[in-house]
Amino acid sequence: MSALEIANSLPMWIACGLAVAVVIIQALLFAIKAYGAGKKVGLTEKQMKKAMKSSAITSIGPSIVILSGMLSLLITVGAPVAWMRLSMIGSVMFESLAAGIGTNVVGVQLGVDELTHQALAMAVWTMVLCSIGWVIFATFSANRMDKIQNKLGGGDAQKLISISVAAVIGVFAAMCAQHLVKILQFNPETKAFAGVGFSKHAFACVLGGVIMGIMMQVSKKIPALKEWNLTISILAAMIIAAVI
Repeated sequence: MSALEIANSLPMWIACGLAVAVVIIQALLFAIKAYGAGKKVGLTEKQMKKAMKSSAITSIGPSIVILSGMLSLLITVGAPVAWMRLSMIGSVMFESLAAGIGTNVVGVQLGVDELTHQALAMAVWTMVLCSIGWVIFATFSANRMDKIQNKLGGGDAQKLISISVAAVIGVFAAMCAQHLVKILQFNPETKAFAGVGFSKHAFACVLGGVIMGIMMQVSKKIPALKEWNLTISILAAMIIAAVI
């Protein structure tokens, strides 16, 4: 059997399906627990249904991005592994990068060279081992995070919110920066940055931010659109960048 035949075989579907089943069960348990906690703190049925609806709608945009990454992994490491990895982790950039690093070790360029048995094994092992660190950290530190939150916030709820918002902005800024810097190149002779041409990644990044700003203003007048802002921004930027 070829490497891709093994990657798409029934045993692989069963093995990966078990992992996905665990994720689905966890999601259901969290939803049930959250619903029960909502009632205990006095939230109404209407409030909880609205929160669930908003969460579901907001997840559409990122899910489509993950689906596009799954399609690229599907033809390189097989459908079962792509399905399992992006169901558990969900980071398109990480999975593609990790798989590429694994295959490069054995001299196979992912998506270019023919996938070998050894390259498939290395890709899967790299994806799994490189992500196990944060899984273990979250498992053993989750029950202590409230103490860390209280220490950082100093008992001030607003300060803690500001720290959380700043952290999220920092993460997204770091993700965007790696695309934006590709349009500039430092010239050591002139000690200045010079443009190196058009970058679709940078264009999509900037365009997504512009569209999001526009959508935020529009949603002030049409509140029903607020839940769709992220999805519309991501899809519009992706489609326009791809067409151009």
